[in-house]
Amino acid sequence: MDFRTRRILFGTPFFMIYEFFTLKYLSNLFVSFNDLYLIPVIILLEATRIIPTFTERNKSTKMGRFLSTFYGVYEWFLVMFLFYLILMHIIGLVTTQPRIIYVVSLGILILIGVYAYIHAHKIIVKKRILEFDDVDAEYNIIHLSDVHFGSIRHKEIIEDIADNIRKLQDNCDIAVISGDLADGSCVVEENDFNALKDIDIPVIFTSGNHDYYPGLESVHRACENANIIVLENEVYEFKDLNIYGLSYSFGDIPMPTLSQLKEVIKEDKINIINYHVPYSWDEFSAIGFDIQLSGHTHGGQFYPVTFFGKLLYEGHNMGLFKKSISSKNRYLHVTTGVGSMDIPMRWGTDSEMVILKIVKSN
Repeated sequence: MDFRTRRILFGTPFFMIYEFFTLKYLSNLFVSFNDLYLIPVIILLEATRIIPTFTERNKSTKMGRFLSTFYGVYEWFLVMFLFYLILMHIIGLVTTQPRIIYVVSLGILILIGVYAYIHAHKIIVKKRILEFDDVDAEYNIIHLSDVHFGSIRHKEIIEDIADNIRKLQDNCDIAVISGDLADGSCVVEENDFNALKDIDIPVIFTSGNHDYYPGLESVHRACENANIIVLENEVYEFKDLNIYGLSYSFGDIPMPTLSQLKEVIKEDKINIINYHVPYSWDEFSAIGFDIQLSGHTHGGQFYPVTFFGKLLYEGHNMGLFKKSISSKNRYLHVTTGVGSMDIPMRWGTDSEMVILKIVKSN
């Protein structure tokens, strides 16, 4: 049983307790009824998550994907209801006629949910500039991460990514995926990424933590079938770009030391490390990597989680970061990702693909 499945099964009883009290207090704002009626409702709702967790591992179906999406939307609302109830409690302390405020606020929350769902499914292309003193030519890298191909975001997201790359490829040199191409919520078939097969620029992929859940071999097989270049603790040279793909590790595979990574550095090239998590930037910069490409954080994905993301990743939860070492610029780029994990909603972040334009400093 993979880590994702264990996490869901272990967390379900605790989440059901949270559901019970949240739905109980929410319902009491509008109507009173026997709390016992909530129990079968909660069991049924949890079944919409548990059943696809097992059935989608063997074969992904429309019903399994629908149930997973339904639960993901419901889960978002359930998280938001907690903040809604806190706000309503405060309002109840300062007004004697809060019911109209309860109804209006709930309507606003529903509208936010509709927006967050639509926004999560719209890929936004951004552009950021990286300046270096010693580059002779300009390069445009399409950076993306956290696709989370699975039960909630299936082949449609791969096709959407492929369409966007095709629109950009005439003016871009290479595309780099910083992990979590797969989600782990469903099986990955060998043809699932084939929409990327006819892309005219190199597409590079290095694993993230979620790529292990459906079986890393399955993800690699689908990548190779789609002509995606897989870098797992390997290097790939493209013109003046020296790109190293550092694998994600659960501690079960041998990982290169900093001294071994330093041997990869080529002084006459732009050295890039593709690493799923935005960690170790100081160490990688110190040994000579000019650019670190990362994802993993989703930028927090939606409010108010976005604020916690800044604390978890020491401020490196999304965006472009720059520093100077021995008068040379070093960059960390953390993308908020293209897809979404478990909850298909975005509020306060974008589903993004970012063009990183490498240019000579003015």
